[in-house]
Amino acid sequence: MRATYMYGAGDVRVIDVPDPIVQQPTDAVVRVVLACVCGSDLHPYHSMPATPEGHSMGHEFLGVVEDVGSDVTTVAVGDLVIAPFAWSDNTCDFCREGLHTSCRHGGFWNANGVGGGQAEAVRVPLADGTLVAAPVGEDSPLLPSLLTLSDVYGTGFHAALRAGVNQRTTVTVIGDGAVGLMAVLSARQLGAEQIILMGRHPARTDLGVELGATDVVAERGAEGIARVRELTGGDGAHAVLEAVGHMPAYEQAVGVVRPGGVISRVGVPQYSSAPVGFGSLFGPNVTLTGGPAPARAYIERLMPAVLDGTVDPGRVFDSTVALDDVADGYRAMDARTSLKVLVRP
Repeated sequence: MRATYMYGAGDVRVIDVPDPIVQQPTDAVVRVVLACVCGSDLHPYHSMPATPEGHSMGHEFLGVVEDVGSDVTTVAVGDLVIAPFAWSDNTCDFCREGLHTSCRHGGFWNANGVGGGQAEAVRVPLADGTLVAAPVGEDSPLLPSLLTLSDVYGTGFHAALRAGVNQRTTVTVIGDGAVGLMAVLSARQLGAEQIILMGRHPARTDLGVELGATDVVAERGAEGIARVRELTGGDGAHAVLEAVGHMPAYEQAVGVVRPGGVISRVGVPQYSSAPVGFGSLFGPNVTLTGGPAPARAYIERLMPAVLDGTVDPGRVFDSTVALDDVADGYRAMDARTSLKVLVRP
């Protein structure tokens, strides 16, 4: 089969690899119908050292079950299924607490002999705990929106939920990428009435307004912080959802959070340390939370609104490439000419 591998910064190739097969009785093999390129895929695209053997790519996909192991009972051959970006048993104590990314028996795609989603098919370990069947066919127009449940929608929802967003909280979202826009949508769903989106790409922030943002702040640094504080009566936001992962975004979050507020980080941090001392978080009693979203915990909660058309998170996808052209998708996202790229095998 064909699969995407990265061999170093900027070096994305589609190569032939062995077809996945059931190896354990708890496995399933899923034929990928739809995948995508994630903003976090751009981190290795920028910095990965040359790697002769390459590294498989992709952690967001949905597809059709083609084979199952003898112990699999919750999905069957022919089901269209959503795969969250971490696989898990959905039964251990961490999973029962809603923290599937810390599953005692789980793991992540593209590691330990498990391939990636930017491919024609994937072996899914712990299929019963990982996969969620969706009641649609592979030709459904809802597939792009359902695909967001594998990562970006769940991640934006996680940011808002961990920050305690409700109808009484003012919210600032930092970042106008797909996760930031899903954080806007999620904050609106949780009842927030003032949602400030910090971003400077009009096509993206315009979509953010349609998804629920009440204000857009294009300025950065001290000017951006001053503008958010002006919009919040001088105090800053109760909840700051940081969806970028770079230090300037974290510093922006510290600058705009209200005393007693919450910074919820879901952008994968590209730094090893950050200010948390008296002058930044401790003195004003600011809570720092967030982390990798347990997307599996949210799929059943979020899917009904997708199925009935109440929300349309698939709007974050603004271009599509064939699997063999996936490198073009990486280039488009890196150049910011695309917000988020669908991949069709």
